[in-house]
Amino acid sequence: MTDRVTATPEALALLDRLSAKHGPLVLHLSGGCCDGSAPLCLPRGEFRMGGRDLLVGQAGDTPLCMADDTFVWWRNTQVILGVIQARGGGFSLEVPDGVRFTATARLFTDEELAGLPEPATAATL
Repeated sequence: MTDRVTATPEALALLDRLSAKHGPLVLHLSGGCCDGSAPLCLPRGEFRMGGRDLLVGQAGDTPLCMADDTFVWWRNTQVILGVIQARGGGFSLEVPDGVRFTATARLFTDEELAGLPEPATAATL
């Protein structure tokens, strides 16, 4: 079965480093403008999930969530979490290291889509 979320080795290594320092993490992709379109990485429990937030998948041990109206745009694609050398604004945990998480996409095949479950609510994170 294909996962809705995957990550590059560099992204997984960065998540491991950040979780060793900050504890369990969560990624949130708001779909907003500017830095809002980059995944935000925060300590789990310090970002309040809303009733419309969905748990789309996991990058390693880290859940990736987004609002239901953002998921409409990502529904047919696999989210690929990556890392680039860049400075960004915001409160994401990786920013002080001079890197940013990125989210790119790959279209699912019809066969892959047919076997994917719907995302769960993220309210319990």
